[in-house]
Amino acid sequence: MNILIVEDESEIAQLIQHSLEKEGFSCRISRDGITALKMFQEQPPDLIILDLMIPGLDGLEVCARIRQKPGAKDPYILMLTAKSEEIDRVIGLSTGADDYMAKPFSPRELVARVRALLRRSLRQGGQTQVNRTQHFIVDLDQRTASRQVNSQPPEALDLTTLEFNLLSTFVSNPGRVWNRTQLIDKLWGDNFFGDERVVDTHVARLRKKIEPDPANPTFIKTVVGVGYKFEDSPIV
Repeated sequence: MNILIVEDESEIAQLIQHSLEKEGFSCRISRDGITALKMFQEQPPDLIILDLMIPGLDGLEVCARIRQKPGAKDPYILMLTAKSEEIDRVIGLSTGADDYMAKPFSPRELVARVRALLRRSLRQGGQTQVNRTQHFIVDLDQRTASRQVNSQPPEALDLTTLEFNLLSTFVSNPGRVWNRTQLIDKLWGDNFFGDERVVDTHVARLRKKIEPDPANPTFIKTVVGVGYKFEDSPIV
């Protein structure tokens, strides 16, 4: 697995690199946001460890730009910061980060979180490889998804890895109510270390891509006090 470390403090960057390479990961280091984006475009990594306060472009801007144009790979992003206030964590997650760690941190915990992020996968069990509802087709083999509305030709959806997995979970179980814990278990597995509100972030991002009016969702409904439910007629 290829990891890009974006950290301007040399000692911290080298500590991260040493800890990860000792576990068999391949690492590159960038000291600023502009260089990080260039390195991402030249050789997209599987995961990015991104410091919030870096020169050039800060971590929030780097994260937002990567999520806007993920390219060939849609990497997982673990955000680092010296700040530990809740608002910083929420802002980081809202830009598309998958997890968040405050400095100082344990190298062992960092490695564990990296491994947990890279193990994220949709656990399909015995499901078929193509799931369909009245308005959506999700092909698990090809990793493609499309939406069809008002008798128009199917429209391909440009989804990130997490958005695809989330939509696939919903489409494979129309009408089921999911709470955050169940979605975390389905999408992230047993080694999730982040804030459970990351689920809300990804649901909001998915709504923007599949809903005619994200502010008044037709398909992904909020069940107050519980979680989310996908409403669309299944096609067997």
